[in-house]
Amino acid sequence: MSPRGVAIPDLRERLFAAAERVVARDGAAALTSRAVTAEAECAKGVLHTHFSGIDEFVAELVLDRFARSARFAEELASKAGRGTVEGNLAEVALALLNSLDPAIAGLAMTRPGASLHTRRALESGSPGFAAMQESVTAYLEAERLGGRIAPDADAATLSLALIGTVHHLLLTGGPGPAQHAETAQPAGETIRRLTAVLLGGARHDPKETA
Repeated sequence: MSPRGVAIPDLRERLFAAAERVVARDGAAALTSRAVTAEAECAKGVLHTHFSGIDEFVAELVLDRFARSARFAEELASKAGRGTVEGNLAEVALALLNSLDPAIAGLAMTRPGASLHTRRALESGSPGFAAMQESVTAYLEAERLGGRIAPDADAATLSLALIGTVHHLLLTGGPGPAQHAETAQPAGETIRRLTAVLLGGARHDPKETA
């Protein structure tokens, strides 16, 4: 355990990662400040030194992972004209889907204090689903200009459908119902099928403009 009074580099990330391990191993009900600090091998009171309580901690964890996904989505613009459109979209969608344990996302939505903190932060401009949607829209518009999707493709609607569906999957536990986990589709396959369906009517057919 880290000695009391000694600064810990990247403490927030250390606590966030510890919380993710606790939830993955023991479930959302096990997420307490004591469980987090024990997992992180920190002094018991360190979480409350940096956060007002477990609700703010959970909200900040979710906001941090959303911001990370938003930064990843920003890189889409540089990929226009490279790889495949489906592959580029699937990569971003999977990054978002894998950014959070659905149980942690659920805590941020169902605990009133965490939900309020998360909502206020997003309303104040913290990067979230809206930022990701804007990045995907900008990317699809670039691909439309480059002729890789149809000239009449609705980039904003395609982006909304993709990010909205991933949002749903994230908050409901993934690509398949929990009670049928043994037969649920792997996340990668679900996302691949999703992008294929969304882009099915948006693919550019050169014959149409020949």
